Order: sequence, then C-alpha cells, then structure tokens
Amino acid sequence: MARTWSRWLPAAAVPLVVAGSVAFAAQAGADELPERTPEDVLTLLADRDHQPFSGEFEQTSDLGLPQLPGGVDLPDADGDAAAVTAALEALTSDHSGRVFVGEQDQARLQVFESFGERDVIVNGDEVWVYDSDENAATHATLPPDARTAGLDQRFTPDEVADRVIEAVGPSTELTVREDVEVAGRAAYDLVLTPRTDATLVGEVAIAVDGETGQPLRVSVTARGADTPAFQIGYTSLELAAPDADLFEFTPPAGAEVEEIAPPAQDQARDDAEQAEHPEPTVVGTGWESVAILDAGATDLGGEPLLAQLTTAVDGGRLLGTDLVNVLIADDGRVLVGAVPLERLQAAAAE
Repeated sequence: MARTWSRWLPAAAVPLVVAGSVAFAAQAGADELPERTPEDVLTLLADRDHQPFSGEFEQTSDLGLPQLPGGVDLPDADGDAAAVTAALEALTSDHSGRVFVGEQDQARLQVFESFGERDVIVNGDEVWVYDSDENAATHATLPPDARTAGLDQRFTPDEVADRVIEAVGPSTELTVREDVEVAGRAAYDLVLTPRTDATLVGEVAIAVDGETGQPLRVSVTARGADTPAFQIGYTSLELAAPDADLFEFTPPAGAEVEEIAPPAQDQARDDAEQAEHPEPTVVGTGWESVAILDAGATDLGGEPLLAQLTTAVDGGRLLGTDLVNVLIADDGRVLVGAVPLERLQAAAAE
C-alpha cells in the first residue's frame, strides 16, 4: 500500500471536484426570493458563513468519452499511468455519496462505489482516508498551523464553486436566471459566461441558496451544448449539526493502516516527492489557462488504454472531450485545459 498522503486525499475526492449530477429537484416552483443583481448574488456566495449540515449528493458527467470498465488498471511502476486511468474513470462514471459538516474542523465525505465506499474523515487534527474495497486506511495528525477553517468545505460543491468564481473578472459575464429549487431549497441561478471564444466552456451555473449563500449545485456546459457536461449538487440537505460520532473513526478489524507524517513534519520526504512529482505549471489566465504536468519517464501515450482513447496529433496524442482537452506530448509532458487543441499545442511550444 505504497500511497503517499498527497495522492490518497485527492484520489478520494476526485468524484466530487470533477463534478456532475442530473437535475436534483424541480426547476420550477421555487419559493420567490428577493430580487438581487448578479453582483449581489456573487457577494452572498463569497461572504457565506460556516454552516453545519449533512446532505446526499449525486454526480454525473457526459464528456463524450466511452465509460471505462470497472477495475481497469494500468501497469506502471511509479503509478503515473494508473493515476491517469483513475482520473478517466472519475470523468466517465457516475457517483453518489454523503457529506457531513460539523464544526469548523469537522467533516466526513462518503463516496459510494460498486463494491464499497471511500471515506475521508476530518476531526480536528486527525485525518483518515479509508477504502472499504481494499480494507485499507491512511492516517495523519496535522500540526496546528495546518488546521484551517476551510477544511470542512473542500469536498463539497462549495469547493467547486469557489474555484469557479476565481475566474470572475473582465473575462466573465455575470447574469441571474429565474430562481431554481435544489434539494428542497430556493436558490438563485447565477450564471458565469466566458467572454472569450478561446475556451470550450459555454457557461457555468451555480445554484446559490437564497438564505445561506451556500452553493447547492454547480453545472458546467460546453460551448454550443444544451445540457451540462459536468454537474455536482445535493439531492437532500439538512442544515443542522450532524451527530458528533460521525467524525470519529476506528479502522475495521484486519484493516491495513498506514501512518503518514504531514509534509511540515517530514520536509525531506516532501522535497523528494516534489522533485519526483512536481506541481503543474500553469500558463495563461482565467478560462484560457493550461496546466502542464511532467510525467517523467512514463510513456503515457504508449499505455494500451490511453492509446485506445487518444488520437495522434502534431506533437503528441490528444484525449479530446466536449469540455476538457488533454495533450500527451511527445516529450513526456501532459497539458490539460478547457481549451481547443491549438491552445495546448501553442502552450507546449512556449
């Protein structure tokens, strides 16, 4: 179970941050809300207070990719190709689960799968990640300076919404459509539309709770499409503090447990991992930004599954979807962006 903390946590959260869900509640009949300008709704969203809650969510995605068979894995010594496969599975599969948020540093995420579930539990300075299919857990104790008030929201539509509104600026047009109802809550339908043609994104819609400002659903629609390619949101929501016992975790009998030292406590290991798996470089801004990752010596383009899903283009192989393009360059780099292929090729040449 050679997993590092930096890879365990994102892997457990991939189904949520990638996005997606069908329409969760009737779009009509929402309680009438006070009229607000787009800027007012954006402020309501940005200035929301911490709110304990519990909720069920659903996620779907429709990117124009074939659904991968369950359990697919790629043989790869350092896990780079397998990580790409896991991301592809998340992009092409539906997911559901539950989220529980307590005090500022208490949260639990449960993602349901065909043969089990994955759990992320945060309780003060204790963090657990558990995979029931493998009966394997990873545990870390966070130092005081690593405990943040935002820890409770990172695996919910809140995080997706926060990332989206970072793009708000001169390149984005804001509008508010007719009120909607999501998970039984009346919400404003805030729409962000790119003012540039150099992106595959047509619009992003955020259902903002009219009372609390909490994001209830985030949907992303590709340019020229009528239905979302990604959506994430709640099917049910209860604005009350969950039972405190939900944030306590004891590994089941026979579980394989790995203790992970947080980076601040193991700087040498953190530096080594950073050297082996550096953070992506981002070129461009806003809707036109491109992330560039170095896959090292791994020949991702030569992996059978990726070779099947990609097509040969100038400079490498393209994994093309309605909303996101991935260029596996001949030099081993991987370029990702919600942009046309030409933008990725230009970024690769810079």
